[in-house]
Amino acid sequence: MTRGGGAVAADVLMSAVEGMTRPLFVLDRQWRFRYINPAGARLLGRTVEELAGAVVWEEFPEAVGSPFESHYRRVAETGVPAGFEAWFDPLGIWFQVDAFRTEAGLVVTYDDVTARHAVERAREEAITAREEAAGQAEAAAAAAELAGRHLMLLGDISQAMTATSDTDAAVQSLAELVVPLLADWCLVSVVENGRRRDVGRAHADPAMADAMHRYADLRATTNRATAPVPTALREGRPVVIQELTPEQVVAMTTAEAREALAPLRPTAVATFPLIARGEQFGAFTLVTGPERGAFTDAELRTADIASRRAALALDNARLTTAQSRVAERLQRSLLSPPVQPDNLQLAVRYRPAVQDVSIGGDWYDAFLQPDGSTVLVIGDVMGHDLEAAAVMGQLKTLVRAIAYDRQDAPADLMRRVDLAVVGLDVATLATALVARVEQDDDDRVAGLRRVRWASAGHPMPMLLQADGKVLDLDGPVGPPLGIGWSGDRADGLTVVPAGSTLLLFTDGLFERRTGDLDRDRERLRAAVGDLAAEPLEQLCDGLLAVLLADGAEDDVALLAVRAHPVDADRPAVAGPREVPLERPSVS
Repeated sequence: MTRGGGAVAADVLMSAVEGMTRPLFVLDRQWRFRYINPAGARLLGRTVEELAGAVVWEEFPEAVGSPFESHYRRVAETGVPAGFEAWFDPLGIWFQVDAFRTEAGLVVTYDDVTARHAVERAREEAITAREEAAGQAEAAAAAAELAGRHLMLLGDISQAMTATSDTDAAVQSLAELVVPLLADWCLVSVVENGRRRDVGRAHADPAMADAMHRYADLRATTNRATAPVPTALREGRPVVIQELTPEQVVAMTTAEAREALAPLRPTAVATFPLIARGEQFGAFTLVTGPERGAFTDAELRTADIASRRAALALDNARLTTAQSRVAERLQRSLLSPPVQPDNLQLAVRYRPAVQDVSIGGDWYDAFLQPDGSTVLVIGDVMGHDLEAAAVMGQLKTLVRAIAYDRQDAPADLMRRVDLAVVGLDVATLATALVARVEQDDDDRVAGLRRVRWASAGHPMPMLLQADGKVLDLDGPVGPPLGIGWSGDRADGLTVVPAGSTLLLFTDGLFERRTGDLDRDRERLRAAVGDLAAEPLEQLCDGLLAVLLADGAEDDVALLAVRAHPVDADRPAVAGPREVPLERPSVS
């Protein structure tokens, strides 16, 4: 419920669940994944797309006959919630699970408690050792503590590297975490498009950091083929040298690299390839000095596990980045640059609400009809995801095609679009506002333009006059698109003098869920007034900066039209520019 007692909007709940750090999925009556959040898919080593609609027992056949199946079926049959812990061997994870039945299906939340079990097991072993041999108690406790520290390290690596999609930041976190527990210093190499970069760097002794960086700057281009990193990358296996001899150093490096390496006094080196899902992303190198000596078996085991976890995290980051780029390219294809008619200057802006997903259901459009009239469109499809963007693309195409073919008044256009949406079974609910800039011979002589518009549940435009006065335009508001409204729709009409600016926008620009609509609209009006003297592009940028300073709660689309004098030369307008897709800010 909201503070006022109303139901929380579905998109708010979906955003909350999508952003949960605790894994969650929902199974329907046929045991199919009806929903799984990104955190849940990650922990299961899959993607949301791979699991959506899949049968859980087919995707994870090892769970059949396990405590997972027995508990799930009991909860589904009785409706009595269950909480339990169970080991899942294929993933090598102890899961802590809570399951309960809802109308939507069986809801399951779960956590990886493997580290806790391991620590508890180590503690139990230490206690047993102390009971069996008091003389070995101190050594056993030390071993248990070290094992616990190694397990905590693995957990810290997973958490740190999944907290960002920035590859460089992730591998730097890896290097800093393993030093000094596993080695005196660490270098992490990343391979991108066949090019190797030594990105992650950390040394236990701050005084040696500069020497480490000097060597790391040379390493990628001076390593011989027999050096540990080229060997690990080529053969896809760990390379461990417990006693590094001067002869080996000479065989593996150039004279310049050896000079830089000398102050670091390497004694042992261990390199592990970073491989996940059959792809190799780089290598993870640990180095010790003479005081520390060779690696222990425990250090090598932990380093091997760390390399696998790091590789999986890097692969997930790569996939996230790739998905974001695909979404951004899709959005750019849907939000094309607007036309720039004579003596009219148009500017557009778009900002998504969901962090790292530059796509949503808001859109703008501007195009010319055969008679030369400029049509302006602003709209808002429910949702903030690829599905909403796909529906938005269909609506945009419908509006364009019908407006170009019939050249009806905006209200008639809205009626035809609504009928097409229903008739073509476009499953959506959307608000939209269509405006047409008109000018007859008398208007041209008078230096005026008229804007005729129709709203389907969409916020009214604003008109910034040449003297800086801001007007809220008023007109009939019809029902949203998608309900097949058979009643009348009506147009609004206003005069747009030279020097005026018409602003069309979606409600995400000014509405706040906890705010008052009138106050929010007044805030927008005041911001427009403060920026009245700015050029059109700067006006748009300024509105986003002021009104979305704390982040966007909803997708935002903005279309601004400045009417220059009809008897003047065409205003200088930059050529086609890339649509500004702005990332949502993080509070």
